[in-house]
Amino acid sequence: MKKLLFFLTLVIAAQLQSSSQDRITGHNFATRSEVIAGNGMAATSHPLATQIAIDILKQGGSAVDAAIAANAALGLMEPTGCGIGGDLFAIIWDAETEMLHGLNASGRSPKDLSIDYFLENDYVMIPQRGALPVSVPGTVDGWFEMHEKFGKLQMDDILRPSIEYAREGFPVTELIAYYLQRSAPLLSEYPNFSETYMPEGRMPEKGEMFRNPYLANTYETIAREGRDAFYRGDIAGTIAEYVQENGGFLSYEDLASHSSTWVDPVSTNYRGYDVWQLPPNGQGIAVLQILNILEGYDIASMGLYSPEYVHHFIEAKKLAFEDRANYYADMDFSPVPLERLISKEYADERRQLINPERAARHYDPGIEDPPNTIYLTVADSEGNMVSLIQSNYRGMGSGMTPPGLGFVLQNRGEGFTLEPGHFNTYEPGKRPFHTIIPGFITKEGRPYISFGVMGGGMQPQGHAQIVINLIDFGMNLQEAGDAPRIHHRGSSEPTGQQMTDGGTVNLESGFPYETIRELLEKGHSIQWSNGPFGGYQAIKWDEEQGVYYGASESRKDGQAAGY
Repeated sequence: MKKLLFFLTLVIAAQLQSSSQDRITGHNFATRSEVIAGNGMAATSHPLATQIAIDILKQGGSAVDAAIAANAALGLMEPTGCGIGGDLFAIIWDAETEMLHGLNASGRSPKDLSIDYFLENDYVMIPQRGALPVSVPGTVDGWFEMHEKFGKLQMDDILRPSIEYAREGFPVTELIAYYLQRSAPLLSEYPNFSETYMPEGRMPEKGEMFRNPYLANTYETIAREGRDAFYRGDIAGTIAEYVQENGGFLSYEDLASHSSTWVDPVSTNYRGYDVWQLPPNGQGIAVLQILNILEGYDIASMGLYSPEYVHHFIEAKKLAFEDRANYYADMDFSPVPLERLISKEYADERRQLINPERAARHYDPGIEDPPNTIYLTVADSEGNMVSLIQSNYRGMGSGMTPPGLGFVLQNRGEGFTLEPGHFNTYEPGKRPFHTIIPGFITKEGRPYISFGVMGGGMQPQGHAQIVINLIDFGMNLQEAGDAPRIHHRGSSEPTGQQMTDGGTVNLESGFPYETIRELLEKGHSIQWSNGPFGGYQAIKWDEEQGVYYGASESRKDGQAAGY
């Protein structure tokens, strides 16, 4: 009898433990319900930034106004992923014209730096940090381009919340404290970095109030004097002088001549839904290539956790990333075969290379022609939606911290290759290959979902998995982001490297052992990893009910909120 009671106790305990992990509705991997609101919605990677966006919407600001305000707040509160020393891309749904607009606000390489400098000094690749990988920071110009076209409030009202937080302080979250601690030993050697981010001689701890009065001053100057204060005023002079004093080439003229570019987003139709991305110099079209290849399979019948789905997803990713490594570049300098890459016919050809039973160690690119980040989305009461992504690259960027300005300069120049003749070879005044991509989905010409997934090379993989989770597996907006993710890492990069060993697969917790075992039998290299699996935000418009749905990343500090 005692043994029976002991056994029953274990069974009940196991049931209680199981029920505590299950949701009353939805799948057990969903962390929470979607947020639903009728007037406006914001989803960002920091709760305070989300609240600022909602406040701006309540004041009568547009979705673009709120997105700029949130981005400014994240540059202060999450400097480990973004800031005005970096670049920006956005896809904007304009309810008045019922059109999508794309903005490429990425900067260009210094005009006085040539590839000869690197080759003559025996560089085999552009350094990750320091002054040499610094390119023109495009974010501030991107703000003013969006604001001129779609803004309502004054820039002073938009930046005011971040200015106040920068002066008065904000509590550092656990995740950001962790990334700040990791950045300190890498970047503290660069002039003014410690003065800006380590005023007490150390990085702030979780919950500690942090202030950045330098950034407050910079934001005030930008709000008062406009974009020219950054690109033609004292700020530009300080940036250029600092970079050149530390061995770099970025000049005042590089900053003064900078401009963003409005571009037409490109799309593919995936099972009745139009999925939109921006054209290169970013990697967004890899999402479209992956989806085009996978559309030829019955993904829904395979199932999320099946080895068949994971295998076919990985192989489609490999195919797309070989083209990414060879052809994605600044289209002003290189004849990127864009239409061919995202065509259904090309996907049909590439799909034939996939062996359903065996992982490929190597794919050739398919065309013979010569070849830590933040994401946020906001929607307003008028139906406008903004999908915006912004980054320094490699967390806190180059480490180059101009004196008295309160931000770090990006290191996007690292994205070039030094291989002569490559589409992405370094050239003066050229935009480097970019990893950051905003996403958007429309249905029959109407807005449906604004979304993004952060995390370098994970981004196209994450975008494609979100679309598949929503469309093939029928998940809701929050479930689609919380479902366990696949991350394939290979050596195929837009720096001339090519995958020759099949790469490595990281599977987030949730995939069963049987799936892992079958993938190993197919020849995949599986490796445990704590990440990176990206950071997700999304907003969905329900036209029938006239409400927005919001979802945010459970893996980070994200919050979706509406009113």
